[in-house]
Amino acid sequence: MIDRRALLSRSSLLLAGSAVPGAAIAQARTPAARTLPPFYADIEERTFRWFWETARRDNGLVPDRYPSPSFCSIAAVGFALTAYPIGVERGWITRAEARDLTLTTLRFFWETPQGPEPEGKIGHAGFFYHFIDMISGARFRDVELSSVDTTLFLMGALFAGQYYDREDAREREIRDLAHKLYARADWNFFRSDGRKAVSMGWHPGRGLIERNWDGYNEGMFVYILGMGAPEHPLPVDSWEAWTAPYERFWRGEGPMRHLAFAPLFPLHYSHIWIDFRGIRDAAMRNAGFDYFENNRRATLSNQAYCIANPMGWDGYGAQSWGLAACDGPGNFRLDYKGERREFFGYSARGPIDEPDGRDDGTITPSASLGSLPFAPEIVIPTAQALRREHGDLLYGKYGFHDAFNPSFRWIDKPVERGRVDPAKGWYGTDYIGIDQGPILLQAANYRSDFVWQRMRSCTPIRKGLKAAGFTGGWLS
Repeated sequence: MIDRRALLSRSSLLLAGSAVPGAAIAQARTPAARTLPPFYADIEERTFRWFWETARRDNGLVPDRYPSPSFCSIAAVGFALTAYPIGVERGWITRAEARDLTLTTLRFFWETPQGPEPEGKIGHAGFFYHFIDMISGARFRDVELSSVDTTLFLMGALFAGQYYDREDAREREIRDLAHKLYARADWNFFRSDGRKAVSMGWHPGRGLIERNWDGYNEGMFVYILGMGAPEHPLPVDSWEAWTAPYERFWRGEGPMRHLAFAPLFPLHYSHIWIDFRGIRDAAMRNAGFDYFENNRRATLSNQAYCIANPMGWDGYGAQSWGLAACDGPGNFRLDYKGERREFFGYSARGPIDEPDGRDDGTITPSASLGSLPFAPEIVIPTAQALRREHGDLLYGKYGFHDAFNPSFRWIDKPVERGRVDPAKGWYGTDYIGIDQGPILLQAANYRSDFVWQRMRSCTPIRKGLKAAGFTGGWLS
């Protein structure tokens, strides 16, 4: 039996600085001088190269994963559209190269047919299917029309509209297409059966998915973009539907009290494009801190859970942590240290005492490195340790492979993906776009507010935040 109160106490001690050596610095806010050690630049460039080198030049589509053969993830495209300008500013590609691929991408999403038919369409009602064919852009198999993945794509498109600001015909067209793609989305389509919250998706012939985006998870920016829309906005009370379940998401006490969601990566997504420092809605005004501080506490809590390691997995520790959605060895029930344990393939993971918690010993570097702006003092040493301890088993041509599991050492089991080292455990061999994105983009935010700075002047973001009741800070 897991003693949840003991885990929360451990988390509180970590923040206070009395649980493990060196943890006292976790109490400090993000430092003003935001520099990164030289080794981090290699992580950033390799991760950028994943987007730049896997994108098709004829339509801009980016695979869900690589090197395994894959369909396109529209969310990965959104990350890519934001990644290209980082490559420009760092001198890895030219502005003209980034501009031209961005324009190709936006033209393709604007021109490829939409409609309610179950096959042959890229989307419907201004939204796009979660996965699409890498060549035609048609819906892949029976995946859903996705509200959140379309939001990720639109965030990338809107960022492109902010970045390409020159009076050049191609850059003007990028701005125009970004606006038209965003304006076309009918956000109320996902409430068309009378519900107040936004549905996670829709299937032709079956209708809206029953589950909504609400509580605290990756759906946060769905509402902000939806409420800021110029033509089909969500109603003004939509934010109340999002925050209504908050009470069951609170975890921790005192300096560790925070809105929790077990897989850490969803806490990154909205925060990649929206700077939540110093702005608060009604819920955060009542809590006494902002969502950025909330995610700092969630990051520290994720690390604290791995240090406490209540399930006794191998390889967890202060510099080996990060539970989120990622690849895994596969679906198995095996004997581990005298107990029957369950392992999973691609799945969401996180502390078992938090909403949607699941822990099978699998760690993803995206969870820790994507948290860089929130807690650099624990993330930077973790990034360095992961490279040092795992070498080319984990770190390759495009940076960190998606995940690893030091407890899974069964070389006789047919793993779903990846490879098993008999001494060090299972390692993924793919890179996944939605896990690569936070590593690169959050490093850019940490260095210079790169994405945040441009999106603070994005009219839909400002409008959506104000409609949701946010005040203070840069929004004022």
